[in-house]
Amino acid sequence: MTAAARTFATLRTGLFGTRTNTLITAATLLLLSQILPPLFRWAVLDATFTGNAEACTRAGACWAFVTAKLRFILFAFYPPDLQWRPALVILLLAAILTASALPRLWGRPLLFAWPLTILTCWLLMQGAFTSTPIPSNQWGGLPVTLFVWAVCFAAATPIAVLLALARRSTLGGLRTFSVLYIELMRGTPMVGILYVAMLILPMALPDGLSFDKMLRAMLMVTLFWAAYIAEVIRAGLQALPSGQTEAATALGLGYWRTQHLIILPQAFRFVIPALVNLAIGFLLATSLLAVIGIFDLLNAARASAADPKWLGFYNEAYIVVAAVYFAICFGASRYSRWLERRLAAGRRL
Repeated sequence: MTAAARTFATLRTGLFGTRTNTLITAATLLLLSQILPPLFRWAVLDATFTGNAEACTRAGACWAFVTAKLRFILFAFYPPDLQWRPALVILLLAAILTASALPRLWGRPLLFAWPLTILTCWLLMQGAFTSTPIPSNQWGGLPVTLFVWAVCFAAATPIAVLLALARRSTLGGLRTFSVLYIELMRGTPMVGILYVAMLILPMALPDGLSFDKMLRAMLMVTLFWAAYIAEVIRAGLQALPSGQTEAATALGLGYWRTQHLIILPQAFRFVIPALVNLAIGFLLATSLLAVIGIFDLLNAARASAADPKWLGFYNEAYIVVAAVYFAICFGASRYSRWLERRLAAGRRL
């Protein structure tokens, strides 16, 4: 049987294999027949693709708004003549994330590339080597979303590994500290963590010492996300039989070499879907940065529709943002499935 025939057989079984599946398929088609034609008319037939706000009618979509405000949606208040900098940040982050997704590139060079990329992105966003530095309150849009997400998730993962190992430690004090930290962070809303970064953390610093609000937010977000990732990693550690550790001990391996060479690689393999799910949730949670005055992609889109010249075109702005989020999240989910299959095939070999 060819691949196309197998695909057709799978679809036929899934859609019409049982009476229940047939009823669900028919109901879904009926619902789509009621939704798609009006949506197509609004998005295409009655839409306005060029012109100004006066040329747009409320009967159809105003894609001219997207054309006019796309740069603001992507880069927010960043100076227009320097927007090549956040554009380059997007490319650098996309490159390091793509390299990190390829198993053949996993190694020490990639570990050194991460801090170098982060430092370069930070200097670019700050307007380094220009006459006037760019304050963080002018940053926004897609570069901020990707930068906060990638940096905080990457920084939180090693902290989470230590917390997960500490929670399974035989040392009572270390285990208690890990449990208290994880439960405290997981029991606190992210909005509360951001307010701590804005209000409490500056008061806790010595006089004369202050950090940019972006750095404070990223620090607290990293510590917050680490608690969630630690619980996922702990689940992977618990899934391993105790014989793995006993065999490593019998071979004369120490604790850290056992964790590095045997335990953690297998634990991470078990929790790939959960980690990807967390990463997607964290990406969407970056919209909460608006509560401390940081404009991520979603809030930049909302602000673009509040422009008096283009007032009220929120649907078009949110559709653009939804398309960007969908592309990232769908790509991450497909990568997760690919990586699972690849690692499983390698284990069988």
